Amino acid sequence: MTTPVMLSAPPSDVTTGTPVGEDPQRSSPTRRRWGVRLEIVLLAGPALLVFVGFVIFPVLMAAYYGFFSWQGYGPPTEFVGLKNYITILQDPLFHEALTHNGVILVLSLVLQGPAAILLALLLNRRMRGQSLIRVLIFIPYVISEVVVGTGWSLMLQTAGAFNDLLESTGLGFLRNDWLSNPDVAIWTLMAIITWKYVGFAVILFLAGLQGIPEELHEAAAIDGASYWQIQWRITLPLLGPTLRIWAFLSIIGSLQLFDLVYIIWGQYIASTAGTSTMATYMVSEGRNAGNFGYGNAVAVVLFVISLVVALIYQRAVLRRDTDGALTGPLSRRNVSRRTR
Repeated sequence: MTTPVMLSAPPSDVTTGTPVGEDPQRSSPTRRRWGVRLEIVLLAGPALLVFVGFVIFPVLMAAYYGFFSWQGYGPPTEFVGLKNYITILQDPLFHEALTHNGVILVLSLVLQGPAAILLALLLNRRMRGQSLIRVLIFIPYVISEVVVGTGWSLMLQTAGAFNDLLESTGLGFLRNDWLSNPDVAIWTLMAIITWKYVGFAVILFLAGLQGIPEELHEAAAIDGASYWQIQWRITLPLLGPTLRIWAFLSIIGSLQLFDLVYIIWGQYIASTAGTSTMATYMVSEGRNAGNFGYGNAVAVVLFVISLVVALIYQRAVLRRDTDGALTGPLSRRNVSRRTR
């Protein structure tokens, strides 16, 4: 006759009630999930509230006011439906402003990009006064747009300091009306924008260059590659993520350009000089014209255009960088999808 064996339960922790040697978190997946959710809420909640309050809510309010003919005071009562948006899409002045934004966008990439890359490559080498030159290049970016716009508008007047400098140096034949001549004004604007914002691009590219291993350059030099071959074959490809981020910031800034144009040219001269933008059109045809409903509609159109461009750029250009930066199940899912 056999004696039955009594199986005893493993000893448990008196405080938690879980078996000794077993992780309490593993024994309670629900508690762990709620802990993760609480952590996300505590960390992302304040930023999300600020984003909703200062970005999403104003956009929704602007879209609401865009359906009214509103003078800016009191509740909007004169509902006009899509009339404001139809007027925007049919207005030649808005088409002109949109074209100017497109020209500024392309020229900003074409002018600032190569100049910033060359300056970054130069300042990345050891040279005397390197730190001072970096500071001098970056100074225009930190100067207020109001100061920059006021200073350049005074210097570039017909009787301003720049034309006087040309006259005194024997280059008087180059005198021009740099601000009012439609054939020159857009290039004047691009020169000012390049002078102000190229320092930001240089700092970004210098930060990207610091992350490129020097061993790659040395190995290429040993193999007989010239300096420019090394930069073209090694430096620029590895600098690609930084270049794409800078291009994205430059594109969005070009679409929303307002302050420099409004300060230098004003609301009326900008249109005649060929430097008006969608933002200056919004202010001149909305607030200054006393039609705040129309101005809100223009703001919504500007927001939609910027959002569409940002999404297209994200999908077509930045996707390779964001996919490479993701970790965890999402990145593994993308890798498995690519390998099918």
